[in-house]
Amino acid sequence: MAISPHLLLPLLLAAAAASAFAGANDLVGELQSLRSRSPSGVVHLTDTSVTRFLSSASRPYSVLVFFDATSLHSKTDLHLPQLRREFALLSASFHANNPDSSDLFFADIEFSESQHSFSQFGVNSLPHVRLIRPEHSRLADSEQMDQSHFSRLADSMVEFVEARTGLEVGPIVRPPLVSRNQMILLALLFLISIPFGIKRIMEGDTLLHDRKLWMAGALFVYFFSVSGGMYGIIRHTPMFITDREDPNKLVFFYHGSGMQLGAEGFAVGFLYTLVGLMIAVVTHLLVKVESLQTQRFAMLAVMAIGWWAVRKVVYLDNWKTGYSIHTFWPSSWR
Repeated sequence: MAISPHLLLPLLLAAAAASAFAGANDLVGELQSLRSRSPSGVVHLTDTSVTRFLSSASRPYSVLVFFDATSLHSKTDLHLPQLRREFALLSASFHANNPDSSDLFFADIEFSESQHSFSQFGVNSLPHVRLIRPEHSRLADSEQMDQSHFSRLADSMVEFVEARTGLEVGPIVRPPLVSRNQMILLALLFLISIPFGIKRIMEGDTLLHDRKLWMAGALFVYFFSVSGGMYGIIRHTPMFITDREDPNKLVFFYHGSGMQLGAEGFAVGFLYTLVGLMIAVVTHLLVKVESLQTQRFAMLAVMAIGWWAVRKVVYLDNWKTGYSIHTFWPSSWR
């Protein structure tokens, strides 16, 4: 039976649409299969799979891509391992709150495996995250996540995803610090230790009764305070950075008042603690020594070490900030 020319074109269009729909379903099915094999739901892509899943014109889904480089994980100022973990947490939370969704997938690309893909996206610095929506025909036209969305890690990444895709990610599901089995084990150990603890307390033989422990705790609190330890925790201050001119060289002291490294604070905190310990030794131990010669020798050593420590602190402060200490004499002495 002959087919009318008027029916041939609609049939061809319908066949093409059916073929494209089947191809799109195949892509979604493959991505869902790859997603199910990943603990966090993040699909690992290479140059070949980028071409297949992201360059397809019949793509009915969006993909959020995290660009990674294993060779740069040692650069603490980039925070790549931490951001990669938060990205995986974002992916796991989205799929936990939207288990049947195939509108958004999460993927990562590693530089050493997929340098061509980095070039296609125009990625020349890290950290870098891109959102490829169905209407993006060119990979370079995809949307880049702004650096501000890394500030609060996964919580701020949620805002970018929801604003750009219109999808609801849901609450971030963070794993508990202690698992259920660990909690049960800790509870059992605590119940078992109660009778022994009561007996030790009644006898006054516990760590809380140890003077050495309290002294060590006081020294730790003092060192933690003067070394800027809390500042480093709040600001996520790196202990050291890599020299920009020589990647094989580490920088422990940053020249300039705009930034402070953890090593700087610990060095100055050590000098402060050293002087404080020497004063404590002089006022509490040296006075009990009967030998006058030993007392004099110890005092000279304490004065010399104290002068060196204070001089070193003044020097570091002047080198870093440019501030100089000036000597002021009473007006009657001039």
